Amino acid sequence: MQLPFTHDQFLDVFAAYNAAFWPVALLLWLVSLAAAVSLIVRPGRVLDLAIVGLLAVQWAWSGIAYHLVFFTAINPAAWAFGLAFVAQAVLIVWIGSLRQSLHFALERSPRHVAASALVAYGLAYPSIVMAAGHEYPRMPAFGVPCPTTIMTIGLLLAASPPLPWPLAVIPIAWTLVGGSAAVWLDMRPDIALFVAGALLILYLLRPGTAEARHAV
Repeated sequence: MQLPFTHDQFLDVFAAYNAAFWPVALLLWLVSLAAAVSLIVRPGRVLDLAIVGLLAVQWAWSGIAYHLVFFTAINPAAWAFGLAFVAQAVLIVWIGSLRQSLHFALERSPRHVAASALVAYGLAYPSIVMAAGHEYPRMPAFGVPCPTTIMTIGLLLAASPPLPWPLAVIPIAWTLVGGSAAVWLDMRPDIALFVAGALLILYLLRPGTAEARHAV
């Protein structure tokens, strides 16, 4: 596979992004951590709306601040990626806030265990990347597409069925695009994207979820 940029150029983009936006990335991480803890101790409608807003901000931020501002400098496809991420943010607001169709909870079930693991992985992503041998700031940290997608899929798995399928299309597509970095760009932590995408597909296809979706 021939990429339009080199491995060093790819990491240089992260270095520029982290230098410019590290306070925003840190703030997004802190708010995401607070939301994850709140989901454990006090789920409810107010938290549902807060998570919807947080996810919309993360997708819009990744689309604009990372893809459109920085990644387009080395990859023309980043224009399409950025627009797709912004579209996902709009979908999240439309379905989760205006239609109020997203309700989150963590229970003792295999699905919710998987959801918790992916949310935790998304929050731990910067540390996992450093443990894999990458050094800050030339590495993906937070507020960028891959941890955003992993954490989002975790939260979608924690959503009560029926899960509106349009919310899953772009995250699943990015698990394939972003997951390829694990192979072609030596970003081994991004292997988790393939796992996340497979889990979300299984959730959408399970009989109980599909039947509930058709009943709505």
